[in-house]
Amino acid sequence: MDNTATILNRRSIRLKGYDYSKKGLYFITLCCEKRRQLFGEIINGKMELNEAGKTAHNCWQAIPDHFPNVQLEEFVIMPDHVHGVLRIILEVNESLEKNEYGKLIRGSIGSIIKGYKIGVTKWFRINGDQSTIWQRNYYEVIIRNPADHGRIEDYIRNNPKNWKNKKRK
Repeated sequence: MDNTATILNRRSIRLKGYDYSKKGLYFITLCCEKRRQLFGEIINGKMELNEAGKTAHNCWQAIPDHFPNVQLEEFVIMPDHVHGVLRIILEVNESLEKNEYGKLIRGSIGSIIKGYKIGVTKWFRINGDQSTIWQRNYYEVIIRNPADHGRIEDYIRNNPKNWKNKKRK
């Protein structure tokens, strides 16, 4: 089968017609490929980052250095995934049309996540033996009200201590 046809026919999980460079709050989840635990381990309900995890943490903290239109809110690096809330404070592309599938607009959530994944992957290529770090996509939730915002940030803060309660493959 032609891989190009497969890629072009993939169904996007993004909200159709939504402009992901729009001001607002976004809850992001990025998972390691095959949920491999690459970033450290949970010990007594606390995340203990290994060197890869420290890199993932530092790259997340550096997002506003590369995207000044973004502020970081609560985030956590977990053994096999990353959760974080990003706040887009300035629409840098107000004159551009909305995103089309497959075309990233600088300052959009897609371009921010792409840059973050590249940063962490570069570290692995130099220091690790993993060829693929991330699942192909990521998950996002558009946070639409203060109650959801508070619930999501509590979820992120409590994720390490709730780790043992989650079913693992």
